[in-house]
Amino acid sequence: MRWGIAGPGRIAEAVAGDFGHVPGAELVAVGSRSAARAADFAGRHDIARAHGSYRALLDDPEVDVVYIATPHPQHHALALAAIEAGKGLLIEKAFTATVAGAQEIVAASRERGVFVMEAMWTRFQPALRQMRAWLDAGVLGDVRAVEADLGVVRTFDPADRLFAPELGGGALLDLGVYVVSFAQWVLGTPERVVAHGRLGQTGVEEDASVLLTYPDGVTALLTTSLHSPMPGSARVFGTEGWIDVLPRFHHPTEVVLHRHGAPPEHVLALPDGGGYSHELAEVTACVEAGAIESAIMPLADTLVVQQILADAGQQLGVEWREDPTAL
Repeated sequence: MRWGIAGPGRIAEAVAGDFGHVPGAELVAVGSRSAARAADFAGRHDIARAHGSYRALLDDPEVDVVYIATPHPQHHALALAAIEAGKGLLIEKAFTATVAGAQEIVAASRERGVFVMEAMWTRFQPALRQMRAWLDAGVLGDVRAVEADLGVVRTFDPADRLFAPELGGGALLDLGVYVVSFAQWVLGTPERVVAHGRLGQTGVEEDASVLLTYPDGVTALLTTSLHSPMPGSARVFGTEGWIDVLPRFHHPTEVVLHRHGAPPEHVLALPDGGGYSHELAEVTACVEAGAIESAIMPLADTLVVQQILADAGQQLGVEWREDPTAL
């Protein structure tokens, strides 16, 4: 399966290094708005072809699947063009800047029969596959609550993507997507979203806490920040015990099962490579099988997460927009 990367930035650097851990997948092309950046990235990662535009990458007949690693507002236009070109897609989180943009991509994928998946690598980590197996086996009894946090310390810089509204800046789309997706994976679609936080000098949300409520008093308490060095931990609480996902939960190596009256059960499960290989393997296998979405990271889940993020953003006074000029 021949892959191309759109957007040779920081996350693309990490993902590119994991292709060697994925049998049947080969990174053959990269595209950027800058021919020089594309050439530099290709040289460092031994990639055969460097394209000086995203359009040229999408028109490359030697590319089967494209990984979109551009800023959030650029995903929408690039994804629609890639689907039109018949390319399978792995789209970096957050999937889009808006709910409407995500809905358009999903509709186009289903109409054209082209594979699309959000790059939520968390769900594919071996340690979290163990957590999922415990939950599916019912070892916690009835799940009653989820807690998750993810924060970083970033010095304010109005030119930095994280603080730029036009680039989808703020804590929610970059970090909040992890805690929200984790809660949605465990608990499903909430009845209500309540958000509280703080806007920074450029108008993006720099701190945010989100409470998700579900039937029968079930809750998820989620916290994210650009200014607080949070541990990045997650817990799932049930009537028979709880699961600790040890920091940092979005790419953990260890999970701990605590059952009432029993000693803790520690499971260490290391990823292959940097941890991105597992989502790359999922996409490769799905495309080879002719599937149009992943059973582990289905598009319906992505749409729920986008709606929660949009509701939280609206309550905090921020509204994201897609970039129609991405190509």
